[in-house]
Amino acid sequence: MRQKYVISRDDAKNKLKIREYAIIDKNLKKVASSMLQKGSFSFLCEETYESEIIVSSISKGMNALVAILRTHNIFPIEPYATKIAESVTALYNSSEDNSVELFFDDVDLVSALVPG
Repeated sequence: MRQKYVISRDDAKNKLKIREYAIIDKNLKKVASSMLQKGSFSFLCEETYESEIIVSSISKGMNALVAILRTHNIFPIEPYATKIAESVTALYNSSEDNSVELFFDDVDLVSALVPG
């Protein structure tokens, strides 16, 4: 499965928002990742977090932040959850309101686990 997470921080509202998208169209299964367009991804869900909770979790460490970011709706596997948490930490260490897109392809994960 190919997934995309859009993580955005809004200081004015004291919120962090994570949106999850995925490729669900079977016709796109064999399309190279580099050829995918924004419209190729289907919106799956969105979670909004209070910045105060996120900042507190960041101060407690990566495991605490991953635990807060995982919800009933968004529950990425460990390698993806860690990368999302690292990106959230980077957003909160930045002085500007920012957003970041993360792209994950399970094929890359499997390739990394299989000895070459």
